[in-house]
Amino acid sequence: MSNIPFPSPFRSRLLLATASFAFALGIVAGCGEDREPPPAAESREVAGWPTYGGDPGGSRYSPLAEIHRGNVDELEVAWTYRTGDYPEARPEVEKTWFVGCPILDEGTLYFCSGLSRAFAIDAETGEERWIFDARPDLDKSGWNHACRGVALWRDPEAASGEPCAKRILMGTIDAGLVAIDANTGAACRDFGEAGRVDLNQGIGHVRPGETHMTSPPTLIGDVVVTGALVADNRRTDAPGGVVRGWDVRTGEMRWAFDPVNPGVPPLPSAPDGSPRFHRGTPNAWSILSTDPERGLVFVPFGSPSPDFYGGHRSISDHYSNAVVALDGETGQPVWSFQVVHHDLWDYDIASQPTLIDVVKDGRTIPALAQATKMGFLFLLDRETGEPIYPVEERPVPQSNVEGERTSATQPFPTHPPPLHPTELPPEDAWGLTFWDRGKCADLLREMRNEGIFTPPEVGRWAVQYPGTAGGSNWGSVAFDPERRLMVLNQSYIPQIHRLVPREERPGMTPENRPRGLSLQEGTPYMVEHGVLLSPLGIPCNPPPWGTLLALDLDTGEKRWEVPLGTVREMTPVPIPITFGMPSMGGAIVTAGGLAFIGAAMDDTFRAFDVETGEELWSDRLPAGGQATPMTYRVREGGKQYVVIAAGGHASLRTKLGDHVIAYALP
Repeated sequence: MSNIPFPSPFRSRLLLATASFAFALGIVAGCGEDREPPPAAESREVAGWPTYGGDPGGSRYSPLAEIHRGNVDELEVAWTYRTGDYPEARPEVEKTWFVGCPILDEGTLYFCSGLSRAFAIDAETGEERWIFDARPDLDKSGWNHACRGVALWRDPEAASGEPCAKRILMGTIDAGLVAIDANTGAACRDFGEAGRVDLNQGIGHVRPGETHMTSPPTLIGDVVVTGALVADNRRTDAPGGVVRGWDVRTGEMRWAFDPVNPGVPPLPSAPDGSPRFHRGTPNAWSILSTDPERGLVFVPFGSPSPDFYGGHRSISDHYSNAVVALDGETGQPVWSFQVVHHDLWDYDIASQPTLIDVVKDGRTIPALAQATKMGFLFLLDRETGEPIYPVEERPVPQSNVEGERTSATQPFPTHPPPLHPTELPPEDAWGLTFWDRGKCADLLREMRNEGIFTPPEVGRWAVQYPGTAGGSNWGSVAFDPERRLMVLNQSYIPQIHRLVPREERPGMTPENRPRGLSLQEGTPYMVEHGVLLSPLGIPCNPPPWGTLLALDLDTGEKRWEVPLGTVREMTPVPIPITFGMPSMGGAIVTAGGLAFIGAAMDDTFRAFDVETGEELWSDRLPAGGQATPMTYRVREGGKQYVVIAAGGHASLRTKLGDHVIAYALP
């Protein structure tokens, strides 16, 4: 999960691009067919959003249809809540990521801020009910002040009204897991030590901010399951990516899955008898899913640290970049499927595994859809992990770096085929003029550029397309089961990297390294990386640089794909030209025939016709909308609300804020 921000030239020099491209092609934001979309049949049922992805399988779908294609243009702000957790209000922090998605229970919304505070507010009015401050040690929290969400558990054995009979579970930016009374906001003191479990136990030495949770914990039965972010590209002996199951009542560890290769023995216990876990193993920083009926937890793993050199990996490649099904009671692996072999590109599995049903040859198959940064979507049998459609192992370019080894092949899905281009040849270079287009073409010829999976080289720049941000990222996919459509956003930004022998940059430390250089301690090489830009500071590939698309799950074909986002926030003059921009955060879909999404870099929340891709409504947000929205109705006769966090994303350099905004019909 590399922290490679978009450089300032990418933002400041797009003014020329927007004006010229608009004049030449006449592209204006929001253009499309002028028609009145047919209204959907209205549903007045009560429907919630009890988990981060809407349900344990992460479908991001709501059966509500009060808001539909015929009336969505009437949406207006119903209420706004502000957390107070952003740099202007909290000067002790430089940056935050308020990218959370609330969950709903009994008329209350629960969510978290990037500074490890949990909030409960009235779902119909936005009125505050309580705030819980985990009081994280900011000196140990590092750069990624983010919390995507919380989880809720209800004790079936507790009496009504008993303290902590209903619990909110939240990870913290200083590597803790806390349990909170959902009714009062008080710590559940019977959980761990006074309501907190230390997630650093058993993993050895940890540098400040090197590991913590940014995604919500996952519940299956009375077990709360945690992965963790581990800062990558820093060192080979980074903290390991152990996934653990904790007793939700007591905080005692029930099981641990240490993602080393099969056959590698566990480490000896610590002197006090507690377990220890291997270091440098792949981690699961994104959102997990569960299948309660089958008792399975689905874990999306990233790569071992560091990302761009793997010659040292001897015990950690088997589960890297794999989605792994674990037994929720024991933590034992049931199956695994690897989407990248011996990753050298930071192609973590960033998207939540999505549980769906696939109809093939007249048979309904319980399935799992796994989106990836490569723009590949793998459809797997949920019970076995076997691909439902053929996945081809195709030859890929090989490394010439001493000490490195490269997989001879990589897996390519055939249904659906890749959603993102797998190469960027010089003839596809883009520019405003023949001059800058020619410069981009020259760069693509000079660099190592053999398509997707081109490995890093020493000294020479290599092109990586898709880049480390995707394709798809943690926004994941949304699935409409009635229309059999899968909606997801894609980013299209090429990146470049090269390995630098350590002796060529003596004296580099985490404190003095220049921006864009990662140390990769423990390897012979550091790595430089950046975005492939023209001399004008514009990406060398043609726009759109970000899209929203719908995939027909049964045919494997794209139903539609449209640019997502304008450049109005990227230029000195706000020109709303729809180039399509990179995005973070995801979409939801509803029975009303709508796909709602923020995500793009232009601080705008949008609704699209899920069947055609036509943009039907938008609203300007007070800050970046790099979060996944949600929707609900809490009572019969009540309104349907659509809610999004507008807090921005520091690495994407969108405007930071602290707003939760609810929309409803008048």
